[in-house]
Amino acid sequence: MKLLLAIVTTLMLQSPHWTLQKSGVTSRLRGVSAVSGRVAWASGSGSTVLRTADGGATWQKLTVTTDQLDFRDIDAIDERTAYLLSIGNGPASRIYKTTDAGTTWTLQFKNEDPKAFYDAMSFWDADHGIVVGDSIDGQFCIMTTENGGREWKRVPASALPLSLDNEGAFAASGTNIAVFGKTHAWIGTGAAAKARVLRTADRGRTWKISDTPLVAGPSAGIFSIAFRDVNHGVIVGGDYKKESEAVDNLAVTNDGGKTWTLVKGLSGFRSAVAYVPRSEPGAVATGSIALVAVGPSGSDYSTDDGRNWMRIEGPGFDTLSFARGLVKGRVVAWAAGSQGSVGRLTFQAIALVA
Repeated sequence: MKLLLAIVTTLMLQSPHWTLQKSGVTSRLRGVSAVSGRVAWASGSGSTVLRTADGGATWQKLTVTTDQLDFRDIDAIDERTAYLLSIGNGPASRIYKTTDAGTTWTLQFKNEDPKAFYDAMSFWDADHGIVVGDSIDGQFCIMTTENGGREWKRVPASALPLSLDNEGAFAASGTNIAVFGKTHAWIGTGAAAKARVLRTADRGRTWKISDTPLVAGPSAGIFSIAFRDVNHGVIVGGDYKKESEAVDNLAVTNDGGKTWTLVKGLSGFRSAVAYVPRSEPGAVATGSIALVAVGPSGSDYSTDDGRNWMRIEGPGFDTLSFARGLVKGRVVAWAAGSQGSVGRLTFQAIALVA
């Protein structure tokens, strides 16, 4: 019995491949959120919001507002509920919410600070969420909600470390915030002298920060962050002006983001990374050590917690999201990018005994 309990099963990925889908738009799509093998949402420039309910065979274009906005992030809570973030200075930064599959949208937040520019958001659950923006006058700009977005409150400066000059979060994929459980969150920064990671263990009430070894500079830093538990995480990025280069653009942590170790292996600048989801919540046999990273120049995957990477043949994308759990024994993800490109990533999930 003890021997059986000691056996660890892992998930191997077999022949991952992209299938391109017709989105019906030419906007650059930087937000994507997959709910299941059937339902996924995407968003982008020109006030574009898309939803599929048939696995991507067709994508419906949704109307949110007559204003021309750039929707850089979308976070789906379920098949009918989603939050939507537009970026820009002042009133261009907004948060909308739908609870009827995108038929109607409610404006929850409209930024009135001309210096504020919001970049990305994430949610622990339907009620609790977090939004990050670029720093303002040496202070990080982070907001949280505890009531489903009816109120968004800025985290007091006293709860946050000071920011570096020009430090912020790149609005490239909506994935530079990672959340885990009910209280933990991490934010990757860039555009400054150092690329750093902010972390909280009390749902945004207090924060600490750590340096990382990723390349830093005005167009470089952390573009995406993901955690598979409270200790193990990964950051990717690089310099978005050098899409084909993979210089100091990947690091991992095993202590909750306090320290980061540089790893090589990606084949270019990467703007989004995600862990392959568990086969089922709480299961021992999981794909939680497997990862996929995407960028405009291509994509890569790892089956050993980010230590080694293999190239996935096919086009590049800006953003990535996995459907929750397995879909008929397969892992399914959607990615989106320039010129309305949408791709569905599938590969067989095989549990092996180690």
